[in-house]
Amino acid sequence: MNITFIGMPSSGKSTIGVLLAKRLGMNFIDLDIVIQEKTGKLLKEIIAEQGNEGFLKIEGDTAASIHPGNAVIAPGGSICYEDWGMQHLKEISTVVYLKISYEEMCRRVGNVVDRGVAIPEGYTLRDLYDERTRLYEKYADITVDEEGMDFGQVVDQLREVFERAEAEMRKKFRSEDIVISKEGREAR
Repeated sequence: MNITFIGMPSSGKSTIGVLLAKRLGMNFIDLDIVIQEKTGKLLKEIIAEQGNEGFLKIEGDTAASIHPGNAVIAPGGSICYEDWGMQHLKEISTVVYLKISYEEMCRRVGNVVDRGVAIPEGYTLRDLYDERTRLYEKYADITVDEEGMDFGQVVDQLREVFERAEAEMRKKFRSEDIVISKEGREAR
């Protein structure tokens, strides 16, 4: 099982991701760090040198190239622009959208340039929020509205959802319930 978090910068993808991975005994992959290790550059340096389009291509290609097992994956907030990367993440994981309000994002985000946020020229932070929100909703398998919850509460809720799903899957696919042979699969 893999889980991918999507959402605006500062929605908690990395923080919640690490906490959930620890609670579920999973690995954790921060896609921004994978990109930095692969290129030897900070995200803001990549954006400065290659522009938003160049960065988005690197981000999408990096997402499409990973094949983890039992991992929580935290890509950057701009992953929603790379359809090929998102399609791959949807194929290999359950996609969880960490939804925060525009006001909460502004309160948390800090310096968007230092953070390596890919903002198209002429966009305001509000434009970015409105555009990305629609894309996150499109790709999400699960949406978590963080309003009124701290990161610990979000982790607790998600842990319960994924532990229940895993238990149901194990129950459904017990070895005595399914027989697979050259004639095909049959339930007992």
